[in-house]
Amino acid sequence: MANDWFKFPRVAGSSTGADCIFFVQVGFIGMAQGNVAEGLWQGCRTLLMRCDYPATTPVSVCRSPALRLFLEGIMILPASALPVELPPAFLGVARSATGKLWRDRLDARGAALALAITQRHQLPEMLARVLAGRDVGIDEVEDFLDPTIRKLMPDPHTVTAMETAAKRIADAAKRGEKVAIFGDYDVDGATSAALLAWHLRHCGLDPLIHIPDRIFEGYGPNVDAVRALAAKGATLLVTVDCGTTSFEPLAEARKLGMSVVVIDHHQTGDELPEVDALVNPNRPDDLSGLGHLAAVGLVLITLVAVNRELRGRGFWTPERPEPDLLGMLHHVALGTVADVAPLTGLNRAFVAKGLIAMRRRDHVGHTALMDVSRLNGPPEAWHLGFMLGPRINAGGRIGRADLGVRLLLEGDVSEAARIAAELDRLNSERRVIEQAAEAQAEAEALASLGLEDKGAVIVTASEGWHPGIVGLVASRLKEKFARPAFAIALEPGGIGTGSGRSISGVDLGKAVRQAVKERILMKGGGHAMAAGVTLRKERLAEFRAFMETALAEDVANSRHENELFIDGAVSARSLTAEFASTLNRAGPFGAANPEPVIALPAHQLVYADEVGQAHLRVRFKSGDGAIVNGIAFRSVGQKLGHALTQNRGQLLHVAGSLAVDRFQGSERVQLRVVDVAVPDPGPAVIR
Repeated sequence: MANDWFKFPRVAGSSTGADCIFFVQVGFIGMAQGNVAEGLWQGCRTLLMRCDYPATTPVSVCRSPALRLFLEGIMILPASALPVELPPAFLGVARSATGKLWRDRLDARGAALALAITQRHQLPEMLARVLAGRDVGIDEVEDFLDPTIRKLMPDPHTVTAMETAAKRIADAAKRGEKVAIFGDYDVDGATSAALLAWHLRHCGLDPLIHIPDRIFEGYGPNVDAVRALAAKGATLLVTVDCGTTSFEPLAEARKLGMSVVVIDHHQTGDELPEVDALVNPNRPDDLSGLGHLAAVGLVLITLVAVNRELRGRGFWTPERPEPDLLGMLHHVALGTVADVAPLTGLNRAFVAKGLIAMRRRDHVGHTALMDVSRLNGPPEAWHLGFMLGPRINAGGRIGRADLGVRLLLEGDVSEAARIAAELDRLNSERRVIEQAAEAQAEAEALASLGLEDKGAVIVTASEGWHPGIVGLVASRLKEKFARPAFAIALEPGGIGTGSGRSISGVDLGKAVRQAVKERILMKGGGHAMAAGVTLRKERLAEFRAFMETALAEDVANSRHENELFIDGAVSARSLTAEFASTLNRAGPFGAANPEPVIALPAHQLVYADEVGQAHLRVRFKSGDGAIVNGIAFRSVGQKLGHALTQNRGQLLHVAGSLAVDRFQGSERVQLRVVDVAVPDPGPAVIR
């Protein structure tokens, strides 16, 4: 390999007028031949910048405009100008304990972008790498670090049928009609129903709210429930997070004289229900580009349109002021995260501002929920997905389906505490039920896949499972076996109700809709990443074969490279609360904006012991003696857990994300370990 150096010319206006030298150690012979792009690839790895800084400065950053212009120039090079070959395995890890190939998240273009971001925006290098790894353009950095709803909120009327829906809801408010809200039994449905009910109450209405029982009614509107709501005097039915495929129940509603507005985000087929307004950005004729929103976000946009319509009619007065929708971002944040909606664009702004609202602890229901979850510090996005959301869900899974909505609408502190405690109890009960079903499902999956691990899709079913936990079981199977998975609860009458979870690049909802079309399923639908199904027991084998055929190619392509992308490498001494706070500026993290994965090269595992429910508490020490605590969730009995318990006292490359553990007023960084690897003999290099 040749070594060479690249020298920038003197730039007029630089602070000292001195030459700006950008030293790049070359990893490709192409640099010696004048190929700047290939040389930059390795140069970004072993960067040494010197420009008017003391020699003792640990990390010197060039402030000269020349470097910034050069790096930004690289950004506009055609893709063909950059190397197409993949970089080597990060830290040399070609196969980790969990069977993954470690890759640097940044390719050549990404590395150049990270350096350009550092130069223009004066940001820490690791934060710049995180931003570049999420395709944040150099001109988008400021807006990404401070996402605002004002900038990202679209005109609601860009959504098909929104104007009609807003006018019909406004009519109900003006006339004092009885409005019925029909929601889904998950967190997105509960928050959607609570948000809409709060607004209608502010308008002086007393809406009916119906959340279906998962076992006795199933998903979405049903004829009996529609008739019951009509009998109570409802003249307008608004479905939230459901209704797109509910043809018969919604036809019954119109037959009974009710107007129907559907606010939903689930995938649709070519046929749509005949309703007054179907607000769904995923319908074929919608061009709004808002199909990534959770239902609760779509409800908020609908209420923006309703507010505007009522404002134009002079409905708002000093005695009845226009409601502050931004004051209800608690609901939007919780529903968006729990529904695993991509945290990009408007969704990310909703969650960022919603977390700020939740930190004020001024909403009775959310505060009670945080208290029973023993969440003492400021909530982060992962708290919503793994602590608060499951408790709201517990009511719909194994208890009363409307408990979540009741909590979110409750204004009395004592009653809210009582409901939250009941949800917490149900969540604990749910865990016990889930663990038993999960063990059985894993055994069935292992038997199905065999020793050769063959099969694109896992389909498990049992007569003993609670229908409320099949989605959780499917999710665990998907995580463990890295392929789409279904878990189906078979009822005594021979009908099975189940849920499926998918992996990136495999559209599960599309395949399920096709199975419905071919009459293999009685009904089904969902998203690319999650779906629900109902089928007869005797069609189970046929359904399994259909999904295997339909998804085999996509699954094979998705699983071809089982990779873990690393954002950067540091030592244990660098893992401070300040460092974690710096990385969190790129949050909130979740779907489509993954948490940064940081690698610790060649750290000694000095402690590993089981704690809680199948978790491992660990401790790593760097070469300079610095210690960092960590936890490997649900790793006992898994490949990661085996690797940790079998390598106590040994050096390991460690990969994980950071969390700040707050206890009795003190803050301590904790590493959430996701993978480890035994280092190759020889010195480890931080890439």
